[in-house]
Amino acid sequence: MSAPHQIYRFIMLQPQFTRHPLVKGFVALLLTFAAGGVDVIGFITLYHIFTAHMTGTTVHLGQDAALAHWPEAVKSFAVVVAFLMGSIFGRTLIEIGSRRQIRSVATITLLTEAALIAAVVLLGEERHAASTILLPAMLAAAMGTQTATLTRVGPLTVHTTFVTGMLNKLAQLLSRVAFLADDRWQHRPVFDHLQRALRQAGFMFSIWMFYLLGAIAGTWLNSVLQIKALLIPVAIVLVAVVVDRFTPLSIAEEHEEPER
Repeated sequence: MSAPHQIYRFIMLQPQFTRHPLVKGFVALLLTFAAGGVDVIGFITLYHIFTAHMTGTTVHLGQDAALAHWPEAVKSFAVVVAFLMGSIFGRTLIEIGSRRQIRSVATITLLTEAALIAAVVLLGEERHAASTILLPAMLAAAMGTQTATLTRVGPLTVHTTFVTGMLNKLAQLLSRVAFLADDRWQHRPVFDHLQRALRQAGFMFSIWMFYLLGAIAGTWLNSVLQIKALLIPVAIVLVAVVVDRFTPLSIAEEHEEPER
């Protein structure tokens, strides 16, 4: 049995998980893998700038502004703004879908993301001066849209395009597991809480691991296909679109129980 399948069974195939969070969790891992690939492929092929996580791009912006490297600063700023606009676009559609009960609103946001990434592949074949800003900004907008599309799996808040917050949440959950294990050792009735914390910690770890695997796969695919390697994340996003047609991914985003 493959490692991803074992992780899937360990984390998701639990009695407490309903079908909807199970599917959303699996899609979240797929989208995280895709984001790791987009981030590294974009970095290698598009002027060495990150397009999925904005922390590094913001640092580059600050450094370039301080050193008066204005062309680079403008590029970083455009990427941050594009990510923000993509996220606003995605959340606006999700909010509209929630209010109007549009069943598969995530299909719209995911198709937008896929179209943006595919357009980068097409335009990247014939680069010109404007592409220095345009192509990274398009990828960032795609990642911002993905970030907004799926933000919760059951009670957990998730981010599929950056993992710093996920590692922080993993640390919190592991700390909680340690204390609950001690309570269990002292024969306190905390078994259900301990199981839940372990499942959630496993899922947070999986988010980080799938981002890493996406970056590894993206690096290898880029060495073979160059910018056309971005078509693999496009295919993954389209899988999520198909899933959304059967099990809506975002319609309940505004109504799910927040994490405690």
